[in-house]
Amino acid sequence: MAHTVAPHGLHHVTAIAEDPQRNVDFYTTVLGLRLVKRTVNFDAPDTYHLYYGDESGRPSTLLTFFPWPGVHAGRQGVGMTTATAFSVPPESLGWWQKRLKALGVDADDPVARSDEEVLRLRDPDGLVIELVASGDDSRSGWDGAAAVPSDDAIRGLFSVTMTEQLLEPTAEMLGGMLGMQYGHNTSDRTRFVMSREESGTAVDVLPSKASRGLQAAGTVHHIAFRAPDRETQVRWRLELVEAGIQVTEILDRQYFTSIYFREPGGVLLEIATDQPGFTVDEPLLELGQHLKLPPWLEPNREQIQASLPTLRVPLPPQPEDVHR
Repeated sequence: MAHTVAPHGLHHVTAIAEDPQRNVDFYTTVLGLRLVKRTVNFDAPDTYHLYYGDESGRPSTLLTFFPWPGVHAGRQGVGMTTATAFSVPPESLGWWQKRLKALGVDADDPVARSDEEVLRLRDPDGLVIELVASGDDSRSGWDGAAAVPSDDAIRGLFSVTMTEQLLEPTAEMLGGMLGMQYGHNTSDRTRFVMSREESGTAVDVLPSKASRGLQAAGTVHHIAFRAPDRETQVRWRLELVEAGIQVTEILDRQYFTSIYFREPGGVLLEIATDQPGFTVDEPLLELGQHLKLPPWLEPNREQIQASLPTLRVPLPPQPEDVHR
């Protein structure tokens, strides 16, 4: 069978946090993302699964979290996704630098990396976030509850960085089975880009002699790539299985369906469908305001709610209140 696997870009990144309220506060009021879904980890429903993105939570704008109260801090290292980058307008990087400094966020000065300018920061758990100045991103930012001007707002995911002990096996999977193309190389990293020329399509692989990382608070759990529809996902799964890759069955995640597998260096990968999206169980204006459960967990709502801490989520502003 000829390989046709060619993800359309990044779908989402999922990371681990410790305190859910602190997580909500940082990503909504500091970075200005919208909490587009408040649900639970379907495999551990006594834990939240929080999704942040643009106004409607479109694929390629999403960063999600499993916040586990009391979980210990993780450690960056090989076999992990060690940075998640968002795209911002080129002229806004100075604005973000001033904002982060004023809010006491752990952030570095912007640096040039290849032909990009990058501002690196860390969230309250130590998760590495990068803001990349990108003039080619046509996505519109969300000027929501944090009053981030739309001209400065985060556009969506730009890239992820995978740190690996060996480049070649990972490169073989990304460029072979997953149909990615080589982008530009620098002295310390190799870039792969996905098949469609859209924003949020880059994967950087960074070879390292560091020790193996430890997955816990402040680290990425997995990264997900986009499949346009279920039919394509089914075909891609079959091709991966026939190539000898251990792949899960297709799992219903309510807002998309997913398959999971690991690349040779150990990073957990997911391929998720674009549909049905986050408005399947609540209207656009109410996204993230209520705990939403899939049908198979709904009978246990009372028990699940009792096990979860209360969250205070900023309400989206009325149009006349939005600071532009």
